[in-house]
Amino acid sequence: MFTILIVEDDAKMAGMLSEHIEKYGYRAVVVDDFNRVLETFREYAPDLVLLDVNLPKFDGFYWCRQIRGMSTCPIIFLSARDSGMDQVMALDNGADDYMTKPFSYDVVMAKIRSHLRRAYGDYSGKQEERTVSAAGLVLYPERFTVTNGEKSVLLTQKEAVLLEALLQKAGRVVSREKLLDLMWQGHHFIDDNTLNVYVTRIRKKLKELDLEDAVETVRGAGYLLRTNCSSAFGEAPK
Repeated sequence: MFTILIVEDDAKMAGMLSEHIEKYGYRAVVVDDFNRVLETFREYAPDLVLLDVNLPKFDGFYWCRQIRGMSTCPIIFLSARDSGMDQVMALDNGADDYMTKPFSYDVVMAKIRSHLRRAYGDYSGKQEERTVSAAGLVLYPERFTVTNGEKSVLLTQKEAVLLEALLQKAGRVVSREKLLDLMWQGHHFIDDNTLNVYVTRIRKKLKELDLEDAVETVRGAGYLLRTNCSSAFGEAPK
């Protein structure tokens, strides 16, 4: 039996979701203490999470990132916030889907069944978790985590795409055009400065892993991941 975790502070809506989920033969678990979302997740190890954006203490984006640090289970946002930016933030923070309120409970159930099939059923492929590694770094693209030895940091979806491209060509230049295409799939209206922002974020994340100056800007060409930067990779040659 699949377990669905409901992280929703509207008790009436959470109850309705729970009722529909159990009607279809799944187990529903409703979070009732929003200081213990991760503890509840660990306790019940759900197969899928329904997550609101507006929550007490921390918002849904925060909890999505925390869950992604330990699981690749499907996460579906259910929110009254219908702006495009909210949907982009949800996906960038690791969500698999986003539905706006009010919604049809039957459509929610169809989404749940679809994501369960893709993750665990006929369409899952049942493959081992994919990793990308180079020069001591190991990236787990499906859970947006990168490690260096015992240390690890959580990435957003876009950061994971960027770092994967750099890891795959470690020591070689990846053009700005290639990175823009990978991260935004040909949406040419994206400002070049947006890529600069993400590169800066990646540098900060790698610095948390004790990697100084790991990403080099090659003026007029793009970026490369250095394989001889200081700390984890060893001191750069003089």
